[in-house]
Amino acid sequence: MNLNLNLRKLPTPLAHTTPIADAAGAVVRVPTTSLRTADSPRTVGLDEEYARTLATAEGPYRPLLVHRATMRVIDGTHRLRAARLRGRHTVDVVFFDGSAEDAFVLSVEANIRHGRPLTRRERTTAALRILRTHPDWSDRFLADRTGLSARTVAALRARATGPTAVDGRIGRDGRIRPLDPVRGREAAARLLADHPQASLREIARAAGIAPSTVRDVRRRIGEGADPVPAGQRRARPPLHDGGALSGVPGGTGVPGGSGPTGGSGPGDEPGPPGAAGQRLAALVPALCKDPLLRLSEAGRLLLRMLDLQVSALRQRERIVAAVPPYRAETAAAAAAQCARVWLELSEELRRRGSTESSA
Repeated sequence: MNLNLNLRKLPTPLAHTTPIADAAGAVVRVPTTSLRTADSPRTVGLDEEYARTLATAEGPYRPLLVHRATMRVIDGTHRLRAARLRGRHTVDVVFFDGSAEDAFVLSVEANIRHGRPLTRRERTTAALRILRTHPDWSDRFLADRTGLSARTVAALRARATGPTAVDGRIGRDGRIRPLDPVRGREAAARLLADHPQASLREIARAAGIAPSTVRDVRRRIGEGADPVPAGQRRARPPLHDGGALSGVPGGTGVPGGSGPTGGSGPGDEPGPPGAAGQRLAALVPALCKDPLLRLSEAGRLLLRMLDLQVSALRQRERIVAAVPPYRAETAAAAAAQCARVWLELSEELRRRGSTESSA
């Protein structure tokens, strides 16, 4: 089954190979004068003594890795200097055709895999720079590229500046995982409601989460529970005892409502509810616990409407007293019309329930 959703194209991380293999190009001989200074992660300049040591070594050099667009050396600055000391006018290179930002990453990776190793300070400085240009890389993925630990990268990310606000991060396996697990689970719940015949993998691909997570979301919905575990909602608005969302402007138990479900707002003096009010106050919290109602715009609208009815019943005496006598007839007609609208909605819902039960 094809959900026919517009999924964003995921960026492809650099391969977990050597920089030469990453470049995946043929070896080309170019004039040494055509090559520019490297955009190096090193904080110190060229080590002339090391270059002279290379110049006296026997055998050919490995090809240099060069960024084609800028002709900057990505890997092989000392080999280039050694070739010039030998009097060579050409060198073998492999071109890299990616971005300048990716070229810098390859330079860092090359210098931690072979040759003169980068110092910890150089690797830390490089990681901070990469965090600004590749904020969607996971801590472990970036740690592999810079020779640091994932914990160190996480600490650097906390103090990094630049465009770090992203929806997900690319892991070492090339998959994007959402930073906010709540959003992914809520998306899966909506997709499961709209496409009940879709497979777990189709839902997972569309929501950007793992199939096992989709399976858990489906299980929770089947049990009438919130598709998001309570622990994952710690950073989100908490739940009222009645099960409705709280922590939104107006202090409502239902998103966008005017007061807590099953209670009165600050400063209100509720009158004794009638039997109808007691029944409604018991029914609404049960609806507020339903995850599919809470995750859809129309469902939240229904919950807000019901929440308002509960509040109105608790304030009925005050509402009646607040209507001027000359507007009482008009207000009564409006209330009667609202009652008819609610009755029609009730009948439609009952018909739908009967149809679903018979199917």
